[in-house]
Amino acid sequence: MAELAKDDIRDGSQIIEGDALSTLSVMPAGRCRCCVTSPPYWSLRDYGIGSQIGAEATLDHYISNLVRVFRQVRRVLADDGTLWLNMGDGYTSGGRAWRAEDKKNPARAMSYRPPTPQGLKPKDLIGVPWRIAFELQADGWYLRSDIVWHKPNCQPESVKDRPTRAHEYLFLFSKSERYYYDYEAIREPANGGGEMRNRRTVWSINTEPYPGAHFATFPPALVEPCVLAGSEPSDIVLDPFLGSGTTGEVCLKLRRKFIGIELNPEYAELARTRLGWGE
Repeated sequence: MAELAKDDIRDGSQIIEGDALSTLSVMPAGRCRCCVTSPPYWSLRDYGIGSQIGAEATLDHYISNLVRVFRQVRRVLADDGTLWLNMGDGYTSGGRAWRAEDKKNPARAMSYRPPTPQGLKPKDLIGVPWRIAFELQADGWYLRSDIVWHKPNCQPESVKDRPTRAHEYLFLFSKSERYYYDYEAIREPANGGGEMRNRRTVWSINTEPYPGAHFATFPPALVEPCVLAGSEPSDIVLDPFLGSGTTGEVCLKLRRKFIGIELNPEYAELARTRLGWGE
């Protein structure tokens, strides 16, 4: 089991610096009401940590690692708990063994790229989000909804043989057939009037960089409806891949507690700074 470097507790919330799987495995069952998270994407960037998820040599290994983590997440959730999982997709490398630097996102430069997964061809869209969703479904999760996160301010792409990608997926899973879901808390305006309607499955939300974070961050506007629908005030919300701390920030704003796990010490420190948890 990985040793926890730091475990900061403030008013019932925690930032735990360590490995997600090892940390979750020693947490008591049923502790959290919901989980909102965005794991590292496969073969997208090098976080510089030896045991990082996302740097696996094969796609199957990456997916199996995530299934193991989310199996522990399911154990840690209350019986009526939900998992809100954000995941982006990618393309096969076409034989390139490295990822060139992206000037707008320097962390994307990598000294390695895994080979094209078995059964795929160069330039294929991999379908990572749905592959993960189906594996989690097979592992016992109830797959309840696929939400399209539309990014109106998506980064431009230089490709000329396909449309520019302007979306990612946000999946809603539940631990049980019946679960807590406050649909009224996230109702949206109906077209052309003051009436409200049930939330639709396409959410148009701009990306938002966070100062000091050299990686893509979870926008608060994407996290907020997940927290509102999946928990009540004073509940504990889990994020096993905390990053710069967006989930924690949203939870504190909405009077929830949170547990955030982050492997990279630099990112854990970013989260502490963001939340005002300085020494």
